[in-house]
Amino acid sequence: MTAVLRMISRAGIDWKRWMALVVVCVGQLMIMVDGSIVNVALPSIQGDLRFSPANLTWIVNAYLITYGGLVLLAGRAGDLIGRKKVFLTGVVVFTLASLLCGLAQDELTLVAARFAQGAGAALSAGVVIAIIVTSFVEPGERARAMSVFTFVAAGGGSLGLLAGGALIQSINWHWIFFINLPIGMATLLFGAILIEENEGLGIERGIDAWGSVLVTAALMVGAYAIVTAGQYGWTSPHTLGFGGAALGLLAAFFTLEARHQNPILPLRMLRIRSLTGASSARGMLAVGLFTTFFLGALYLQHVGGYTALQTGLAFLPTTLAMAVMSFGITARLMQRFGPRRLLGFGLLTVIAALLLMSGVGDHTAYFPRLFIAYVLIGLGGGASFMPLTIIAMAEVPRADSGLAAGISNVTMQNSAALGLAVIGTIATGQTHFLLARGDSLAGALAGGYQLGFNITAACVLAGFLIVIFGLRPARTVEIVDSEGDRGLEQAA
Repeated sequence: MTAVLRMISRAGIDWKRWMALVVVCVGQLMIMVDGSIVNVALPSIQGDLRFSPANLTWIVNAYLITYGGLVLLAGRAGDLIGRKKVFLTGVVVFTLASLLCGLAQDELTLVAARFAQGAGAALSAGVVIAIIVTSFVEPGERARAMSVFTFVAAGGGSLGLLAGGALIQSINWHWIFFINLPIGMATLLFGAILIEENEGLGIERGIDAWGSVLVTAALMVGAYAIVTAGQYGWTSPHTLGFGGAALGLLAAFFTLEARHQNPILPLRMLRIRSLTGASSARGMLAVGLFTTFFLGALYLQHVGGYTALQTGLAFLPTTLAMAVMSFGITARLMQRFGPRRLLGFGLLTVIAALLLMSGVGDHTAYFPRLFIAYVLIGLGGGASFMPLTIIAMAEVPRADSGLAAGISNVTMQNSAALGLAVIGTIATGQTHFLLARGDSLAGALAGGYQLGFNITAACVLAGFLIVIFGLRPARTVEIVDSEGDRGLEQAA
């Protein structure tokens, strides 16, 4: 190994930077695998720990809410105290929380540990892109580094589904969390050695911790109100009370941000139309993708009778299609047709896939309907995320680019969490209605999932309408990079 490193060094390659890239990508892979591996395990966890259908969404939402609520704070903390410190702290928190998840023997312990996992994921993922961008300044190297990162992020979903199915079928669901322990420890060890620390701006500039606490609390309370609405009723004092509390917390958050000297979300950023529009569309797309994985896994196992491993293989076309699109195909299509047109095509493709899935019944075969739908979701999602990023950043001042990326990311995570809570609750209510009407269990479950997929398609359609009517037509802007070189880029 030493000899290989010496050869790389003599060839003029800074091996340490590239090895550091491998380390942060492995950390991101662990997070992405965890995000998808849980979907395959949901039926097993539900049966073992006796989760109700409504409470089952908290296994996913607990993770998404803390992830989305803390990622802005994590990025800002990296600027102030050092990104390496924040990344490694996130790895430690995520790894320990994974151990607690694996040891969980009841609902409360598992959900609490999932909240902690989301916090660890936010700390790590919140600084990964900043580490890559600051480590690879030369445009060609940066492009190659980001391609590696994109492929890992896309491939992680596929690996998680397959690994989850294999572990559940051969051992049990606890091992989908235990598998993070050796990966986390290796990432921590090599990250401490290889990642270069940035010089932080200093803690005296202030961290808007209360802002992050308020927005996370608002999302948690709001999601609880939605998840329990099926049990208490949408107009009950319980639902209205917690819903009002969530709105009050959100109002307090915006009031604080307007007065804070160094807010986690400067309100001036919300006036950038391309950023808010693209972020909103990205949030609607995230609702479509996260809900598809959640409801799709339940449909395949509860109605289709699939094993956990078969469920993972069933989703493989989606993640493989996304991975293929990340290998330069999306970039070339965007260069030829422009980001806005490609984005519109991608969202329409996802809508078509969801409408296909809305027709599933208790006897639907995997081929051709589900196979085609999963391929289309992968192609549409793969064609959408890069244009969404380009459009979101088009009018953002360079000094605010990190903050803008955080806004886009937090919008995606929180939209997915709340959208999943709403759609999961409505789908469960439809199932109960069909059972009361006298439908079979399989037919009632399929009917609930059908309604869920229809609502999901409507959400992605809302994102498409935002792109068409809310974003400006394509224009060409002059780009000046950090070396002073000029070029033209189609921004939106």
